[in-house]
Amino acid sequence: MQRADASVRGTDFVPRWRYGDYLEDEVRRALAHGKARGHDVQSVPLCADALVPEASGVTVVCGDDARPVDAAVLAIGSLPPHPLAGVSAAARASGRYAVDPWLLLTNEPAPSAEVIVIGMGLTAIDVILELAARWPDTRFTALSRHGHWPEPHLPTMAIPSNDGSELVEGLLEDADLWRWMHLLRETMGLEDDWRSVFDSLRPHAALLWAQLPSAQRARFLRHAHWAWERARHRMPVPVVMAVAELERSGRLTHRRGRVRSVDVDADGATLALTLQAPGPGAPDQLHAGLVVQATGMAFDARHTTHPLLRQMVLNRHVVPDPLGLGLVATPDCRLCHPGGAWPHLFALGSLLRGTLWESTAMPEIRQQARAVVDQLLAD
Repeated sequence: MQRADASVRGTDFVPRWRYGDYLEDEVRRALAHGKARGHDVQSVPLCADALVPEASGVTVVCGDDARPVDAAVLAIGSLPPHPLAGVSAAARASGRYAVDPWLLLTNEPAPSAEVIVIGMGLTAIDVILELAARWPDTRFTALSRHGHWPEPHLPTMAIPSNDGSELVEGLLEDADLWRWMHLLRETMGLEDDWRSVFDSLRPHAALLWAQLPSAQRARFLRHAHWAWERARHRMPVPVVMAVAELERSGRLTHRRGRVRSVDVDADGATLALTLQAPGPGAPDQLHAGLVVQATGMAFDARHTTHPLLRQMVLNRHVVPDPLGLGLVATPDCRLCHPGGAWPHLFALGSLLRGTLWESTAMPEIRQQARAVVDQLLAD
């Protein structure tokens, strides 16, 4: 990225569109480099209708064309999002309820005076900042069950007093979630800043996740997942300042509660959202011209509408993670069927979350890609 803009530093958090441009440029360079070295690189702008894995390889089906290949890698990114439970068919058909926030931003929607954003993570923040810049007169309300923004990054990188190995060894002694949380809080209290301790665990996340039994993983998802995400996926300092300015100006408020329903108002021009705050009180009803579902990435392969993945699940070529975290796989990224692991079918990224947990950010995905490439070249 510094080739195009020398002012960009290695620690900067650049806009997603600039990072996307950087990735496209890197892919072009890699493809050109491969062709120059005699590799046959083909980019086929078609969707795969089916994959049929076998012990000797994989058959890729595109329309009437069935092509045998030595190996296949599923790198399809996040799964298509589903509307939240309680969102009526009328609300979805109105065009005022956006299930996919990125599709909304791409389609240049008409301005709305009041916008409700469901979610308070980084996706929600991206949506709010983008729409706030486009629509200077719009007011935003952000909702989440816990009512907290992500934690902020420090202006400079904090280095822990050790490499975290002692903490990891302590955690591995007993795979109990509540004991882990107690030990983690205790260790963070000994450091100048808690972020350094948290970041020292990142290289060990897959090992720690693998030690948790299924019941403990389910407990983590119910009770501590939101806190992990808030601490793990933090806001850069400029983003913190931009959010704070929107709140100071009165254009942005946030509320805590669970969304019970979203339906079209009687006038047909707005949506009515029912929000149940914690406690015994009656639910509140909020009204907006646009409601955006920005609850983050979708991982659940058990009920996905993704055509290729649905075909593979129905044909039992792959096994959905029982907790809705992608697909069952081995630590070396090989996808599994009910009888074991396929030798030539791999996955990258969010599909591996049930196996590796930390599997959505570029540092981890780069490591996965290198591991898969090493296996492909070895084979």
